Amino acid sequence: MEHLINQRVKKIEISGIRKFFNMVAHIDDLISFTIGQPDFPTPEHVKEAGIAAIEQNFTSYTHNAGTLELREAACNFVKVKYGLDYKPASEVIVTAGASEAIDIAFRTILKEGSEVLLPGPIYPGYEPIIKMMGATPVHVDIRTNQFRFTLEMIKPFITEKTRCIVLPYPSNPTGVSLSESELREIADYLKNKDIFILADEIYSELEYDQPHKSIAAFLKDQTIVINGLSKSHSMTGWRIGFLFAPEDITKHILKVHQYNISCATSIAQKAALAAVTTGIDDALVMKSEYLKRREYVFQRLSAMGLDIIKPDGAFYFFIKIPDTIPLSSFDFAMKLVQETKVAVVPGSAFSEYGEGYFRLSFACSMETLELGLNRLEQFLRNWN
Repeated sequence: MEHLINQRVKKIEISGIRKFFNMVAHIDDLISFTIGQPDFPTPEHVKEAGIAAIEQNFTSYTHNAGTLELREAACNFVKVKYGLDYKPASEVIVTAGASEAIDIAFRTILKEGSEVLLPGPIYPGYEPIIKMMGATPVHVDIRTNQFRFTLEMIKPFITEKTRCIVLPYPSNPTGVSLSESELREIADYLKNKDIFILADEIYSELEYDQPHKSIAAFLKDQTIVINGLSKSHSMTGWRIGFLFAPEDITKHILKVHQYNISCATSIAQKAALAAVTTGIDDALVMKSEYLKRREYVFQRLSAMGLDIIKPDGAFYFFIKIPDTIPLSSFDFAMKLVQETKVAVVPGSAFSEYGEGYFRLSFACSMETLELGLNRLEQFLRNWN
C-alpha cells in the first residue's frame, strides 16, 4: 500500500538531528552533545502543579485555545518580559509544544506556490511542513554574514511569491540573535507588505548579552510569535507552546489547531500556569549556569584553533570543521563517535548551508563538557 502514500510525505526525511542521535545512542559510555535538551529537571513547583491537576481530576478537555487562566498568564509573561501586548481571549493559542505552533501557522498562511524565506543554516523543523503545503522553502546563505539574517540578506530574495519570512532567534543551531536595530530595519521594510513573519522565539529566555527583543514589538500586525516552555523551564516532554498573533490571524489558526489536537493536555496546562506565574523567572538560574558553560566552551574551542562565533543565546556552538580534515560533516561526526565516543550533530542536518560544520550542545554538566572537549581536542591533534 506504500504506493498510495502522499508523495510529499514520502519525499521528506526524519530530522537529521534525530537520525544521527538514533544511530549512535546505543554506544556505551557515549558523551552526547547532540539533542537540545536542558539537563536541568523541571522545577519542583511546576511538577507539583501537574501532580495536583491529576489528583484534582483536571483531566478533561479545555477550551481549544487553552484555559483562559493560562492564556492570561502567558500574555502577562510576554508583556513583562518583552513588552508585547496580546489579548488573552483572542490573540494567543496554547499548543502542543512550539512544533505544533509552527505547523498550524504554516498550514494556515501558506498555499500552493508560496515561498518562505529561511536563513541557512537552520533548524530542520520548518522545511518539511512548508513542502507538505506545496510551498517552496528558499534558503538564504547567511554564513558570510556572521550567521545573521539581516535585511541586506533578505531583500534580494523577496519575490511576488514570498508569503513568509522565518526569524528563528536566538538561533538553533548557531546561537546567534539579532539586535533591536536589525529587527527594526526588517520591520520597517516589510511594513504593509503582504508578507508574514514567523518569529520562532523558543530560546528567548536564554539570551545572554542583551535583553531579548521580538520583532512583534515593531510589526505586530504581520508577525506570528512562537514560544513555549521546553527550553526556558526544562519542560520538553510536557509539550506546551504558545502562539501569539493578532486576532484576525489567530481566529483562523485556531480552526486548524482545533482539528489537529483539540487542545493542549489539560494536566500540562496546569503545570504551565505555575511556570509562567510563580515560575516567571525560573529560567534565570539555568541561564546563569549556561552562561558559565558558554564561556568555558568558548575558551576551550578557541584554544583548539576552531573557527567559531560566540552564541548570543540558546545553548549551541556551530563549529567549522577545520580545512585540514577532508571529511563531510556526517563522516566527521561518525569518525568522532567511533574514535572518541563523543557525539555531535553534523552540520548537514541544518540544510545544505550547514555542511562543513557541526553543532555542539552545552546543555550538560561542566564535568561532561570537560571530558568531551578533552576527547575532541585529542581527536583534532591526532589529525594534525
